Amino acid sequence: MKILIATPEAVPYIKTGGLADVAGALCRELRSMHYEAHLVLPLYRKIRETVPSLEDTGITIKVPVGSWVVEGQIFSDERSNYFIACDDFFDREEPYGTPDGDYADNASRFVFFSRGIFEACKVLDFRPDIIHCNDWQTGLVPLYLKMLYSSDAFFRDTSTVLTLHNLGYQGVFPASEMPLTNLGWKLFAPEGIEFYGKVNFLKAGILAADVLTTVSETYAKEILSSEHGFGLDGLLRTRERDLYGVINGIDYGEWDPANDAFLPASFHHENISGKSVCKKELMKSLFKKADKQDLKRVPLLGMVGRLSEQKGLDLVLQSIPELLSSGVNLAVLGKGDEKYHRGFLSLQERYRDKMSVTIGFDDSLAHRIYAGADFFIMPSQYEPCGLGQLMSLRYGCIPVARRTGGLADTIQDFEPLASRGTGFLFTDYTLSAFLDALKRAFCVFTDSRKMNRMITEGMQQDFSWRSSVERYCRLYEHSLGKKRPLRIP
Repeated sequence: MKILIATPEAVPYIKTGGLADVAGALCRELRSMHYEAHLVLPLYRKIRETVPSLEDTGITIKVPVGSWVVEGQIFSDERSNYFIACDDFFDREEPYGTPDGDYADNASRFVFFSRGIFEACKVLDFRPDIIHCNDWQTGLVPLYLKMLYSSDAFFRDTSTVLTLHNLGYQGVFPASEMPLTNLGWKLFAPEGIEFYGKVNFLKAGILAADVLTTVSETYAKEILSSEHGFGLDGLLRTRERDLYGVINGIDYGEWDPANDAFLPASFHHENISGKSVCKKELMKSLFKKADKQDLKRVPLLGMVGRLSEQKGLDLVLQSIPELLSSGVNLAVLGKGDEKYHRGFLSLQERYRDKMSVTIGFDDSLAHRIYAGADFFIMPSQYEPCGLGQLMSLRYGCIPVARRTGGLADTIQDFEPLASRGTGFLFTDYTLSAFLDALKRAFCVFTDSRKMNRMITEGMQQDFSWRSSVERYCRLYEHSLGKKRPLRIP
C-alpha cells in the first residue's frame, strides 16, 4: 500500500503544535510496518535552513490558483519525503502567520499546496493508494480529487482520509477568495463549501473525504454536538458512519526518561529516584531561591504547549495569585497569542521567585519540565486529543486536566478510596473546579506513598504509536476500492 501523508507540518522538519508530532510519528511507524509511506509538506524557510539532506529534484510543477498559474519546485529529503517549494508563498518566518494574525494570502498559499500535491504525484510518478490529509490546510485535497481529478486515470484507485486534529481551526476565508479554488461558484452554497457567507476549506474535506478520523473517541462524539462542532456539527452528523476516533500516540523512542539525553538523571517506573534529581536541577535553573526551599514540600506545576484560549489559559492566569501565594511554583513554556505572552510575563515580574515563563519552544526545557515537575496542568476548554498529558504520564508528571476530548480518554481520575488513578480531572469550566482539582492533587502530594504509586501507574500506561497505526491501517484498507461518491447534502 502506498500512503502519502499530506500535512502542513511534521517533525522533524517544522512544528507549531501536536499535528507535527502526529504526522511525523505516523509516517515513521508506517514505514517500520513495511508500508511505503511519504510525507509531503510546503517547503518553508525554516526547512530550507535546517535540513541539510534537502535535495532539489530539478522537477517543476505548474499549479492553477484562480486565474494565475504558479510555478513550484519539488524538493526531497533523501527521496523519502517531499516538499513543494514556492518562495512567494512559503519563504517566510513562520508557517501560517505572526503573533499579530494569519497571513492575508493563506487561502492562495494552501490552494497552491493542495492542488500542487496532485501535480507533484504525477511528475514524480507516485500513485498513492491513500492520501491522508490533515486539517484545513489540506481540506481541499479530497474535493479536488472528486471534482477536478475524477477523470484522471492516474488517480483512479486513490482514496482519501481526512484527520480533524482541531475543529476550532477551519480555514475560513472571504467569499472573494472562492475563485482561487477553481471549483466554480456552484459549490459556494450551504450544501457546498460556503459557510456563513465565507469559504471553508475544512468543510470541503469533510464533504469529500472517503473516511474521516479525529484524534480520540470522545472528541469524535463531542464534535457531533453544537457545543463542540464549531458550526460543522450538522454536516458531521451526516458523515457519522464514516467518522472514527483514533487516539494519538507518542514516540517512546524520543519520550523515554530512562534514556533521555536532556535529563540530568534517568529514571523508569521501577526506580523513580532520578525524578527528584530532575526536579532539583530544574528548580535551580529556573528559580533563584530554589536552594533555600525544601523541594519535597514545594509542588512544582508545569505547562508546555501552545498559548491559546483553547488551552484554558484564562483559568491558569486567574489561578496564579492564589496558587503561588500558597507556596506552589510554576514553570511555563510555550508560544501563541500575544495577549497570553503579555499576561504570563507580567505575572512573572510579580512572582519572579516562584514563576518561570519561557516564550517560544525549547525542546530541552520541555523534556526537563515533564521530568522535573510534579503536576502538569491542562485545563482546556476542549482538547481533541492532547499530547502533553501523554508525555507527562510517561515522565511521571501527574496531569491535572479538564474532562474533555482525549484528556477524558487517556487520564484515569484519582479515586481516593481505592487510591488508584493516573491524574486529576474536573468537569465544569470554572476557576473553582480547576482549583478544587489542584487541591486534590496537593493532598496526594503530601502523601509520598500515594504520590509514588500514581507516578509509577502513569508511567506504565501504553500510548505508543503501534496500536494507533494499526487502526489507521484498517481504515486505509476499508477505504481502498470503496471510494465514496461525492454527496452534497
